[in-house]
Amino acid sequence: MVDRRPAKIGVQTTVAFFLVILVVIATITRWINVSIISGSLQKKFLLLGTSQTYSSEFDCSLKCSDISPLTNISTDNNSPSESCPEYFKWIHEDLRPWKVTGITKEMVEKAKEKAHINIVIVNGRVYTEKFKEVFQTRDAVTIWGILQLLRLYPGKLPDLDFMFECGDKTVIKKRDYGRSKALYPPPPMFHYCGDDSSFDIVFPDWSFWGWPELNIKPWEILKEDMQEGNSRIKWSDREPNAYWKGNTNLSAARRDLVKCNASEWNTRIDKVDWVHERKHGFKTADLASQCTHRYKIYVEGVSWSVSEKYILACDSMSLIINPRYYDFFTRSLLPTIHYWPINEHNKCKSIKFAVEWGNKHMNKAQEIGKTGSKYVQEQLRLKYVYDYMFHLLNEYSKLMKYKPTVPKGAVEVCSETMVCSVKGSRKKFRKHSMVKDPADSSPCTIPSSYYPAELEEFLERKKNLTKQVRMWEESESIGIATLKI
Repeated sequence: MVDRRPAKIGVQTTVAFFLVILVVIATITRWINVSIISGSLQKKFLLLGTSQTYSSEFDCSLKCSDISPLTNISTDNNSPSESCPEYFKWIHEDLRPWKVTGITKEMVEKAKEKAHINIVIVNGRVYTEKFKEVFQTRDAVTIWGILQLLRLYPGKLPDLDFMFECGDKTVIKKRDYGRSKALYPPPPMFHYCGDDSSFDIVFPDWSFWGWPELNIKPWEILKEDMQEGNSRIKWSDREPNAYWKGNTNLSAARRDLVKCNASEWNTRIDKVDWVHERKHGFKTADLASQCTHRYKIYVEGVSWSVSEKYILACDSMSLIINPRYYDFFTRSLLPTIHYWPINEHNKCKSIKFAVEWGNKHMNKAQEIGKTGSKYVQEQLRLKYVYDYMFHLLNEYSKLMKYKPTVPKGAVEVCSETMVCSVKGSRKKFRKHSMVKDPADSSPCTIPSSYYPAELEEFLERKKNLTKQVRMWEESESIGIATLKI
């Protein structure tokens, strides 16, 4: 009789092996299905045990509610985070009106009267409610920026509830909510700019993630283009006069600036017709190709203008016509160090003097231009923009006296649906500005608030530097190269 046990054992082993393979395949298939159903669209690859990479491809058939919120990723880096730029100090000043009382639900609801949108973050999910129409897509791109902040620092932002004004002019006026008024403290309102007569809380504007209607690229991409553009022409070989290009119809200050468009004022002004630019593919509106003059002019439009960072980034000495409004980073700029101050009441003569002074002292003029450009190239990196947003929202949340809830009628938004819902340049800019990886380090360390005497000294210095330039203009002293402040 032939012993068949070895063959039998072999068959059993083979069957067992295939059963194990089937179980493994079933398990993987089930995991994939569960992953898709739960909306875990990010492809997670562990890097050094702390990081992950998000997928750039989305399933557009899914809703935000189908997608799991991003979770906190701890960073095991024990080294302290770097210090934030000094302009982060202004976060404390912008939130000072609510330092004693805190922020109540009633205060936030009061801001609804003037707000364009309400943004609520609960458990890492973002919900929005729109109250009135917004110019172009400012609101959508602002929300996109906040969603990218959540991708950069997943699970690290607290629950939030805040109102946002998407227009140009400030809306929470001090004359209506002064300390002597019964309505103080004012309703908190986030906005792209502020001024000395308002309580608006300044937040980075939409253009950092691109302005598709004007074909202006996301800031991180455009910043690199402008660095390359700066290298095309040596500073000393640039046109030795002042230059401005933009929409002259937005303000009296811009219409007045057109009067300086003459060789006798060492100034060239180019009007932009955005309708014409759109029809012709924005061929003459490339910002990186406009760094061809030694001096670039900044003038406000309806209020502040997003163009200030583009002008400063050119290496040219920026001639800033005395601004009334500020955005989140400009309050720490100093005249004759980062830019040259221009007299708003006598623009042409003031610009002419600045150009003559700069051409007389080219090394100093170039130094001012380079310092201003370095400021935005280094201290306005997108990482710092996100860190500013993070700290502003985090400090704001500490003042809240209530737990945010999702408002009735609010709509959930997420990166996936905001990419899937658009086409053309809007989709392209969103994909280009999308955060690809969670940060592998914590946000920079926010500096403490100004001491009253410290802030007063800074503002006094700024005032005196401008005053010195005015004295030079009046005496036509172009031979003086340095300030005695």
